[in-house]
Amino acid sequence: MSNNSAAAAKEPIFDAANVPDQIDSLVNVSTVWVQTHWLQVLIAFGIGAVIVIALHAARGLGNRLCARPGLAGGWGVIIGRAVVRTNNFFIIMLAAQLVVGYAGAPSEVASTVGFLFTVAAVFQAAIWARELILGAIEHRTQSEHYSGEALLSAMGLIRLLVTFALFAIALVVVLDNLGVNVTGLVAGLGVGGIAIGLAAQGIFADLFAALAIIFDRPFRRGDKISYDTTSGVIESIGLKSTRIRAFTGELRIISNRQLLDKEIQNTTVRDHVRINFTIGVTYETAPDTLERVPSILRELAEGEGVTVARSSFETFGASSLDFVLQFDVPGDDWGTAHTKRDAIMIAIIRRFAADRIGIAYPTQTTYTAAPDGTLVMPYAPSPTKEA
Repeated sequence: MSNNSAAAAKEPIFDAANVPDQIDSLVNVSTVWVQTHWLQVLIAFGIGAVIVIALHAARGLGNRLCARPGLAGGWGVIIGRAVVRTNNFFIIMLAAQLVVGYAGAPSEVASTVGFLFTVAAVFQAAIWARELILGAIEHRTQSEHYSGEALLSAMGLIRLLVTFALFAIALVVVLDNLGVNVTGLVAGLGVGGIAIGLAAQGIFADLFAALAIIFDRPFRRGDKISYDTTSGVIESIGLKSTRIRAFTGELRIISNRQLLDKEIQNTTVRDHVRINFTIGVTYETAPDTLERVPSILRELAEGEGVTVARSSFETFGASSLDFVLQFDVPGDDWGTAHTKRDAIMIAIIRRFAADRIGIAYPTQTTYTAAPDGTLVMPYAPSPTKEA
């Protein structure tokens, strides 16, 4: 029982050898149906006309959404574009499908209309999906200020890939409804897709990395980033590579895939620049003076309008007592931060000079031992005065 049902489900809707006989049978059955149920058919056609008018009105609304982007925002334009792509064949077949269902059409008419409606609906769904996907990508590129970049020139390739994939799926669905065994076709498309993917895996990897940059937004054009030992400003994001203008002036080009594999520091989005100072004070400095050093450093830094994050003793160095001063300069401008850093550095030197706090520098003392093991002074003793 189940085998017979499965075989019947896979039988072709149309038999190519008996097309003339099937057409004659369809015409005769349709004529009898119209003569017998003329009132229901008339009412159904009226309903169908209302449906056609309503769908055309919806398409006109889509045109208005496309013409006035500010009316419903970016996504309103995308939906409007999809509605505008509604074709007349789908509208007519949708109305016919509803009419046939209402008027109780014979099985021959119902199956024919159902098949044509399936074809129209499948390809119309592919068109809508294509417009929504491409519209979403274009909306994201425009909202993130990617317009004018080389990536937009890749929209032709992206449109081709999306269109091919969606319409290939639609074709498989239609052929399956016709009773065609699509197993071999699906397998062939799969093998062909794998072959193309392997042949152009580098290009596709960079393309998908470019799309990941758009949707994940690790950076945008004009952002200042750092990776590895490179720092610079993003000039353009292309289909295969990203161009970065280094702070030293040269233009660096790196593939999108390699760039996303690295740890990227986006310094544009930070709200402050942190500067670190390590100041070494001589070991001969008095303990009371050493106790005042952190407060002196904080006072000098705050006097320049920065926010002090830390001012304290750090460690016993090889030839100095090291203190650390960390402060934050608002904004992300290194020029301003460096100006503040220089001003604080000069203020520290002046204050230490005034308070007689010695800033240490690397020193080394050599002691010499006599044969008996006693230490010999590295300098001659000063002469003593006679009593």
